[in-house]
This record gives sequence, C-alpha cells and structure tokens, in this order.
Amino acid sequence: MQSILTVNGGSSSIRFAVYETGATLRRRLGGKIDRIGAGGTNLIVDDSAGKRRVPRRVAVTDHRMAATFLLDWLEEQPVFASVKAVGHRVVQGMQHSEPELVTPKLLAELHRITRYDPDHLPREIELIEALRQRHPKLPQVACFDTAFHRTMPQVAKLLPIPRHYMAQGVERYGFHGLSYAYLMEELARIDPVAAKGRAILAHLGNGASVAAVRHGKSIDTSMGFTPASGLVMSTRTGDLDPGLVYYLARTRRMTAAQFQRMVNHKSGLLGVSGTSSDMRDLLAREAGDVRASEAVALFCYQAKKWIGSYAAVLGGLDTLVFAGGIGESAPLIRERICDGLGFLGIKLSRRRNAKNAAVISTSASRTTVRVMRTDEELMIARSVSRSRPVDTARTKKPQGH
Repeated sequence: MQSILTVNGGSSSIRFAVYETGATLRRRLGGKIDRIGAGGTNLIVDDSAGKRRVPRRVAVTDHRMAATFLLDWLEEQPVFASVKAVGHRVVQGMQHSEPELVTPKLLAELHRITRYDPDHLPREIELIEALRQRHPKLPQVACFDTAFHRTMPQVAKLLPIPRHYMAQGVERYGFHGLSYAYLMEELARIDPVAAKGRAILAHLGNGASVAAVRHGKSIDTSMGFTPASGLVMSTRTGDLDPGLVYYLARTRRMTAAQFQRMVNHKSGLLGVSGTSSDMRDLLAREAGDVRASEAVALFCYQAKKWIGSYAAVLGGLDTLVFAGGIGESAPLIRERICDGLGFLGIKLSRRRNAKNAAVISTSASRTTVRVMRTDEELMIARSVSRSRPVDTARTKKPQGH
C-alpha cells in the first residue's frame, strides 16, 4: 500500500490527511491542530470512517512547536510507514500555474517571496523544511493556491498604481484556488455542461472570496494581492479605502505593522460586531444585538454585490455554487445573499435550502444554485498523485539538503 500525506498550514491551524492511492484516493486518516498561538490548542483527529476522536490538548505555543508535535505524532501512526509523497498547500505561488516538486531552488524562491504573504508563507516553509529534515528522501510537492487564477485576463490582474510596481510582482493574484479547482472538478463530474458555462463560486468561511469562472477557467476573483482583500471575512477587512492608511497613521500614529494586524486579525465580523468572528455566534445574537445584526447584514450585502458584479463580467450566470463553512451550512446566509437576485434568474427553494440540499434552487430557476462541500486536502492529494513525484524525484540528480 502507498499513501500521500497532505499538509494544509493556515494562520492558526495545520490540517492534515493521509490518502491511500489506487484507482481512487481513499482517506485513511485526517485531522488538524487548531488554535495555534491562541491558547487551548487541540489535536483533532478523524479516522478512515470519518469518526472524530476525543480532542487532545496540545502544549504548543507557536507553529514551529506545532509542526514538531505533528511530525512526532504522525510517525507513531502505523499508516505513516506507507506515505511515499507529501503535498503542501502553499498560499502564494506568484507565477506558478502547476504543482511543483520541492527542490532547494524552489525553497529558495519561496523564502524570497515571503514578503508577499508574511502571514502564511513562513509557516508553510517551516512545515516543508521540518519534513525535509526528518525525511530527506520523501518527495514533497507544493500545491499553489494562486495557480487556479493564473488564467485571469491581464485586465483582472492589474492594480491601478504606478506601472513599475508590476515588475516587482505587485498585481492581483487571487487565492482559495485549491478549493475552486476542487469545486470545478466536482461540478464537471456531476454536471459537465454547467462546468463549461458561466459559474460563480462563493467560498464563504473564515476566509471568504468569490470567483467568476467561464469554460472552467478563472476570469476574476475577489481576493487580490493578498488574502485580506475582497469580501469582509471573519477577522479580515476585505476591501478598504486606501486613504484610511494615512488617516490612521496621522491621527493614531498607527504603524504599518499595526495596520497589518488590524486588517487581518481584528477586523471583519469580529471588528464590526465587537464580540465574535464566528457567523454562528452572530446569527444567535442578532435579534438582541444590533452590532451582531449589522455584521451579518454587511457580510450578506457584500457577497450579493460581488455576485452581481461577476454576473456582469461573465455576461450572465448559469450556476452559483456556495462552499466553505458558512456557504455549506448556513441556510439563512444563503437566503439573504440570494434575496433580490431574481434578475439573475435565481429562485431559491426554501425547503431545499433549509436541508442544505445539493441543489437549492427551484426547478423554475434559470440559474442553478448548488451547495458543494469543498475539500482542499483531497485536491492536494489529487495534485500530488497526478504529478507523480516519486518518479520525478528518481529522474532528478541528487541535490544537497
């Protein structure tokens, strides 16, 4: 038996899974270490049947400690002996449009571009290097979150700032690409005609973005140069008036580092509500808390605006897909977002929507509205399987580590 280990390092968590290879990829083990750096860090594990074990409290305080703990724990699991390759989600991939085998050259490049994503890339590099040190002969593959959006036309990549910054890589990249790639593969499987049409994908979770897809290719997406742009999110602002930077620097003496922290960790639903970044908490409180109500309303309003704008970019709409933690399991949010979008041919079935059905639009709806469970880990495993890293590694000359 041979298996693929997938590693998905986030800003406060590390998700992992082991997939047995074969005619199809079968998940043998999965889980995450959550709340890294926030206290109350847990190891949460699901077995091959999807049954969740009792969470285990983990005494780690940062990502480096979490990576060491995870590797120690994984090496104790019988299935780890079958792992023949590792796939990593790498948030920023600049111009890379395909998964790539990790080499010293690629690692050096990732180190050079950490300034483009200081919240994610350093932690992802730590995970790659920790595995490389412990298991130097184990092939590792970088799966870039930006790769899906490399098909965007130039006009969608441009930022309206002095052009010489483009030579430094300052442009709109887009993110959530592994999720979108998975959703489009699943859409092609269940409805090949729809996958070739005009689709809007809404990945709504702690991070939230919307993508416009035509003929299976990304045309535009709401996240831009960084994952902080676009829609309002759990703790990220989404798009802001750039004049706010100067205003806060002048009136509050806010530094660039302080602004970065505010934009990514203290804003969004948390900032507007003043109480929680979790949509479930806000929905439970909105009847008696005007700030919670306004946070929910802002989220739905912005999502509706992005969907409307991307329908214009696509010249119409055939399929709308909701995914991500909120998109998959919050019927009330989906209903509020779709309310008023009848001009796009969207008609929701309240009964189907309440049940989180696969299709939540009515039979009379011109636009099909779907709820799809995304799976970034499985997409990483598919990418590694297709890239044949073991064969690739054998054909390359040995290099120093």
